[in-house]
Amino acid sequence: MSSSDIFIGETIGTAVLILLGGGVCAAVTLKRSKAQNAGWLAITFGWGFAVLTGAYLAGGVSGAHLNPAVTIGLAIEGGTKWSDVPLYLGSQLFGAMIGAVLVWLTYYGQFRAHLTDPEIVGAQTGEEGMVDKAAAPKAGPVLGIFSTGPEIRHAVQNLVTEIIATVVLVLAILTQGLNNEGNGLGTLGAMVTALVVVGIGLSLGGPTGYAINPVRDLGPRIVHALLPLPNKGGSDWGYAWIPVAGPLIGGAIAGGLYNVAFA
Repeated sequence: MSSSDIFIGETIGTAVLILLGGGVCAAVTLKRSKAQNAGWLAITFGWGFAVLTGAYLAGGVSGAHLNPAVTIGLAIEGGTKWSDVPLYLGSQLFGAMIGAVLVWLTYYGQFRAHLTDPEIVGAQTGEEGMVDKAAAPKAGPVLGIFSTGPEIRHAVQNLVTEIIATVVLVLAILTQGLNNEGNGLGTLGAMVTALVVVGIGLSLGGPTGYAINPVRDLGPRIVHALLPLPNKGGSDWGYAWIPVAGPLIGGAIAGGLYNVAFA
């Protein structure tokens, strides 16, 4: 496939992935949303459908990696040229940022209602009603719509959790079609991957929110830092390296495991 195919497919596919995935987080989180407090099941299935839609859209154009961990795993496995890896990663990050902006535009009114609500503002401001940067939490009240965060902040555990979850995801992708003469599953593969993502969310997502995709976390986190959101609080950059490093390590491990056990 050409460089333009990779750029277009990965940008559009990742943008749709983040639009729908971040969209379900916004729907569940924000006040004045009809889906507020719909819960973890809504989030896990929402992200699964987001993966399904993005992968289906991009599958015939770029192969629908939509995730640097998948790209790294495929490069180690041998299915993707290393020379194409930078273009895949750059396109995925660009698409993730576009998707995050689209979430903001879609829920613009709900963001404003949520972030100007006295209950929310009270946790973010000082006595004079101005944002108290010293007291503001590392993760602002809507950061979870854009990126992930741990329930218990322990760097080693959080990193290991992301590595394990990503190994499951990438290994499940690499082994698709092994019972079909190695030809893959075609568009059915998008459905299988989506169900794997739902399973990971339900089983392994509790500790960290299962980024399992560096750009799914980094791109929207950058957008959160840049958007003019009132009382948005911090973007928690101290944690940001974990949902980037963990999935990349997990993707590399999965590629190596595939070559040892399945190739």
